[in-house]
Order: sequence, then structure tokens, then C-alpha cells
Amino acid sequence: MLHVLKYMVLISCSAVAINTSHAADITRGTMLSNSCAACHGTDGKSPGEIPSINGKSFEFISQALHDFREGKRKATVMGRHASGYSDDEITAIAEFFSGQP
Repeated sequence: MLHVLKYMVLISCSAVAINTSHAADITRGTMLSNSCAACHGTDGKSPGEIPSINGKSFEFISQALHDFREGKRKATVMGRHASGYSDDEITAIAEFFSGQP
């Protein structure tokens, strides 16, 4: 019985270590990009009519989000999304998508 208990503790500790190391890989930009996936596709690779944003330059993505947020670039959905982002969040999103192949 003690052997089984030791094994169960070992498995539990391994699972925690795996989850912790994976969590360390998740950046703020990664988390924020999840809301973009519904329209722009996973990692910014759009499966349809919506433009792909993976690999676009940091400057392009950042400027587009600022323009959407400030109403300089007209849109229905993007204006609403961008209006909720701070400058730091826009930077994190632009860094994430500009780094995607």
C-alpha cells in the first residue's frame, strides 16, 4: 500500500511540474491572442475570408489596433475589441502575432 501511495505522489508531482513549466511558456500576448483566434485563426492563420495576421510586422499590427481603438480605422468587430485594450496589451498582441510564422 505504501508503494502505491509513493507512486501516486510521484505522478502528482510530475503533473504539477509539467503544468508549471508549460504555464511559464504562456505569455500575456499568447493569452490575449486567444480572443483573436475565433476570426483570425489559431496563431493568426485565418482559415477563411478574415485576413491572416501571423507574421505581419509589429508596427503594422500595433498601428492597426491603435487605429481601431481610436476610431481612425472603421470596423464593426475590431473597433469593439481594440477599444478594450491598453497600450501595453496592444504591444503584447503585436509582439505575439509578429513572431508567428
